[in-house]
Amino acid sequence: MRAKRDFSGKVVVVTGGASGLGHAYCERFAAAGSKLGILDLESESLRSVAKEMSASGVEYVAVSCDVTQQDQCYSAIEAVNDRFGGVDVLINNAGITQRSAFSETDIEVFRKVMDVNFFGSLYCAKAALTSLIERKGIIITISSAAGFAPLYGRTGYAASKHALHGLFDSLRTELFGTGVDVMIVSPGFTATGISTSALDADGKVTRHPQSILGRVSTSEEVAEAVFQGARKGKRLLVLSTMGRVTRIMNKLFPSLYERLMARSLRSELER
Repeated sequence: MRAKRDFSGKVVVVTGGASGLGHAYCERFAAAGSKLGILDLESESLRSVAKEMSASGVEYVAVSCDVTQQDQCYSAIEAVNDRFGGVDVLINNAGITQRSAFSETDIEVFRKVMDVNFFGSLYCAKAALTSLIERKGIIITISSAAGFAPLYGRTGYAASKHALHGLFDSLRTELFGTGVDVMIVSPGFTATGISTSALDADGKVTRHPQSILGRVSTSEEVAEAVFQGARKGKRLLVLSTMGRVTRIMNKLFPSLYERLMARSLRSELER
């Protein structure tokens, strides 16, 4: 049985690290003695979390980064390498969601969701890969139940999360024997800002309130579960009862699952 990973002194890069779940991941790994590479698009939030880390004595580098831009992802990882000498953990956390019917949704909305959720993760993984292999590190990618099951009214979001599973499950096979772990995480409903910034059919923030199924977790609870999963070298982490039920039902009874899910969520787009 392999020993659990120790993250003390390790370099942890978090995309979307200045708020929500990203901030919680930074705090949890910092508490374990990790050094942080904090990447985020929001300059004000980035300055705020940098100030917080400085006050706590955490070693960090904060980099403004739009993950939809390949050159910015490469430059951000290079900045981390210059500061700390490499990357031990990459947490692909930056993400965006969408709630609108497929028939009404502009193509640009699909493109934007894919650019952030899929290509942002791909760019950062590609940029950090050499270092991760040298240091026998770990890639952690934040997905959702939409990565392994259909989701009503979120075709763009589900497409991006399915793509993440295809990419990182396949990458895991290519990295077999290198010492690099790849963990995909499916949190349940979590109290973060992502649901309040979901895109509508026209690309603006949606006015439709989100339907919630099951218990809402705190960011700190999710961060702790991800930290422990990373220590143990988990491949897939499904963090909610609803997520686990979804995965089983979609595998065993896909038609029934689709009917129940559509019935539960259809009203969300009709309000």
